[in-house]
Amino acid sequence: MSNTTITRDAADRQAEAEALHASIVEQVQQLADSGQWRAFLEFARSFHNYSLNNLLLILAQKPDATMVAGFRQWQAKGRQVRKGEKSIKIFGYREKKTETAADDDTSSDEGRVVRYFPTLSVFDIAQTDPIEGADPLPSDPTQQLTGDQDHGLIAPLSDHLESRGWTISREPLTRASGYTDPKTLRVILAEGISVEQSAKTLIHETAHIELRHIDSVEEYRQHRGRMEVEAESVAFVVAGLCGFDTSAYSIGYIAGWSDEDVTVIRDSASRVLAAVHSIAGMLDQ
Repeated sequence: MSNTTITRDAADRQAEAEALHASIVEQVQQLADSGQWRAFLEFARSFHNYSLNNLLLILAQKPDATMVAGFRQWQAKGRQVRKGEKSIKIFGYREKKTETAADDDTSSDEGRVVRYFPTLSVFDIAQTDPIEGADPLPSDPTQQLTGDQDHGLIAPLSDHLESRGWTISREPLTRASGYTDPKTLRVILAEGISVEQSAKTLIHETAHIELRHIDSVEEYRQHRGRMEVEAESVAFVVAGLCGFDTSAYSIGYIAGWSDEDVTVIRDSASRVLAAVHSIAGMLDQ
């Protein structure tokens, strides 16, 4: 495992951090101009929003699932489920109106509604192939990091947080790589993500703590977009100072939470850079 340190001349580190932050603005603007994020967002919105129970069922059967749809739905999206692929079973929801019995108090105009939950079969995108001649699917601008090095980040950040009363743990998460629970002083990282994604996520959650985003849940809800932009910008810059590039994930993430508005990124620069240097100090120790 790498033991990268970022100790260097303060002026050099400041200049490098500022250059890395400026590059976020440029890359987000390029992503916005390309239309890639908007195309993917529209594609993602076309999928059904599953209930929590169904999400848990999906992940229990296929933990690496990302986008699921039925057999015919995939065909309509230009993809074919491969022969022999095992379906993921979830529960649907149906209502059926029945005739009212003679001794029933229910109005004859209304009848009786019977609700039932049939078993449905869905498939993950990884179980499909593109149909020849169909339009290609838009690519996801937030690609998780796959490296097996933490670049010397996880141990010192964990030690610092634990010295302040926080605990770091792993849990199966359905949509996020991690989150911070201020009530229990826990930082939770998702099970199954790579070492490099774990390191980036730990910087992100540490940034939320350093920037005091989680002091007030209500304030976080009101300003979530800006706060997520700040935390991921810190993660991108600190990772860059440590010698690894998180742009495959960070730029799409920041573009989404800023709604592709680079002024949000520029306006957060002073807060981001202050948090970067605070976290750099933790790593220097």
